[in-house]
Amino acid sequence: MVDVSKWPLFSLMPPQDLACIWKACVFGASANEAIYINRDHEVFVLGLNCSNCLCTGDNQSTIVPKKLDFLSGKKVVSVSYGSGPHVLLATEEGELFAWGHNVYCQLGNGTTNQGLLPVLVSTNLLDFKVTEVACGSHHSMALTEFGQVFAWGYNNCGQVGSGSTATQPHPRRVSSGLQTKIAVGIVCGQNSSMAVLDNGEPWFGQVYGWGYNGNGQLGLGNNSNQLTPDRLAGLRVQQLVCGYAHSLALTDEGDLYAWGANAYGQLGTGNKSNHLSPVAIMGEKGRIVEVAACHSAHTSAAKTQSGQVYMWGHCRGQTVTLPHLTHFSCTDDVFACFATPAVMWRLLSAELDDFLTVAQSLKKEFDNPETADLKFRVDGKFIYVHKAVLKIRCEHFRSMFQSHWNEDAKDVIEIQQFSFPVYRSFLEFLYTDDVELPPEDAIGLLDLATSYCENRLKRLCQHIIKRGITADNAFTFLAASVRYGAEVRSADLEDFCFKFCVNHLTRVTQTDAFQQIDGDLLKDFICRAGRCGAFKN
Repeated sequence: MVDVSKWPLFSLMPPQDLACIWKACVFGASANEAIYINRDHEVFVLGLNCSNCLCTGDNQSTIVPKKLDFLSGKKVVSVSYGSGPHVLLATEEGELFAWGHNVYCQLGNGTTNQGLLPVLVSTNLLDFKVTEVACGSHHSMALTEFGQVFAWGYNNCGQVGSGSTATQPHPRRVSSGLQTKIAVGIVCGQNSSMAVLDNGEPWFGQVYGWGYNGNGQLGLGNNSNQLTPDRLAGLRVQQLVCGYAHSLALTDEGDLYAWGANAYGQLGTGNKSNHLSPVAIMGEKGRIVEVAACHSAHTSAAKTQSGQVYMWGHCRGQTVTLPHLTHFSCTDDVFACFATPAVMWRLLSAELDDFLTVAQSLKKEFDNPETADLKFRVDGKFIYVHKAVLKIRCEHFRSMFQSHWNEDAKDVIEIQQFSFPVYRSFLEFLYTDDVELPPEDAIGLLDLATSYCENRLKRLCQHIIKRGITADNAFTFLAASVRYGAEVRSADLEDFCFKFCVNHLTRVTQTDAFQQIDGDLLKDFICRAGRCGAFKN
């Protein structure tokens, strides 16, 4: 299952927000920008905002996701990004929006003004429904519903396919060589473009390429730039991807071919020699079902029919010339963990998975009256649990639910020595291994953990107390740690609370907790503080 938190930019988001991400794209020169779509089809952005690529109306960075209101009510079908960066986004209605870097007219609005606000790209596209977008370094492409290819932007190497090297300020249909053909896919390298054309046969098509070809990334058998599309002879593909200056193609039979630049081993041939024509790789690995690359990186990845994921090329600064078996379950993880920059090679889809692990299933069943076979009543409220789980997870309950204990025959057990929040948190801990409780209540839970000999729970409580200590509650915590005796002191909680009180002595002595302490504890504290030099002039 896809885990978007593997991308550093998403790692600070709370779990409940991460769970709402449906589709996402991390991009930028340092992987510092992101667009994501939640399950309500709302679009959010966050990150550095280089070249105004977040489309927030300003040039301010944001670590807190911001919603793109202009996309409200629209469903996104395709997103791509360039190196500036600039961003292209197509909606289900066929509209094409662009924003960000625009020095080379890559936004398609006829200007070179930076796209602070979204541009609705309409010139020459009014009568077409855009279904897919692709970006190179500073050029853009769009695929329409009926298979027409449009391109615009930087064109120094012919990557727009117009027959010249003049920058193209508006979308222009790529007609030479493609006029009567139907395209079913488009991809871009840094300064090159490629398209898969329908040849009337199901599941695979012919490949055409144009633009920069200095490393043979067009696969035409030479290294001459192409100002108009030219066909790769003898190759029919099911999937085509482009790296910075190399290309990978997957056939309908699961065979993988590579060509182009190879300085980082990104072709997977075992050496660093460029290839001007497609060369077969990974033939011994079995049928390949997915291949991955993106124009921002020299990294390659592939997935086999058996679920094995391989990577090669530029991997975290290392040159890997042969496909290396990883522990990942999807090619996206290769780019999250090993690509430089750690950008996404496609609009990532985090589909819902209804499979629950054992831990997730236990968590789901806590306090569920429909499946529980036992109730605890605390402060007049019920907590629903399962005897088997309690016996497995806690020695106290394993002993309790024996024939010689009265509780074993009861359906309801009364608890009087602990509060409802404390006891419920304890039972929830047995189901989840986690504790979510205010520091003040953690004192009571620490008492329970000590009584029940739950050592890990004691450590969690101590951590909560240390993390939540303030001048107002410090003396309360100190008194509690003293009360729980030597067993707790061994974990240095008492020393921690004592030092905090001494370091904030003036404020602590003015709190209600300090005013209400008994004489022995007060005397002990004053003597100990004196020995530490707390009262020196």
